[in-house]
Amino acid sequence: MPRFNTIFTFPYYDVRMPQESLNIEDVSGLPDGQRVLRLTGPVTIANFFQFQSLVRGNTFRHLILDMTDVPYMDSAGIGALVGAYVNHQKEGRSLALVGVTDRVRGALQVTRVEQFFKFYPNQAAAQDALK
Repeated sequence: MPRFNTIFTFPYYDVRMPQESLNIEDVSGLPDGQRVLRLTGPVTIANFFQFQSLVRGNTFRHLILDMTDVPYMDSAGIGALVGAYVNHQKEGRSLALVGVTDRVRGALQVTRVEQFFKFYPNQAAAQDALK
């Protein structure tokens, strides 16, 4: 039986996905013990280090993450969020999520971590609940 030695070649394309940035605003003028970080943009492996360092460095009793303008999170972003939850729980502090989109909430459900978080429709509701 003859053997065929076929080499398959594919052209190499260096197509990079555009890196969407994550902007984090530290909201001021809040009641004592509360901190709000307003996130704008996706939380992904390309940009989650800034988010992770801000959350790990948080010393306020209540941290509210306003995620109204977060269109999606990848697994690294979800991991950073779970890490923030664990860190805050361990130290007796709270973490609240505000304005979570259906897409992000779905990702949290699929990864089975949704149950760890407290969700609020807006910043005012979270602040009232955390007094």
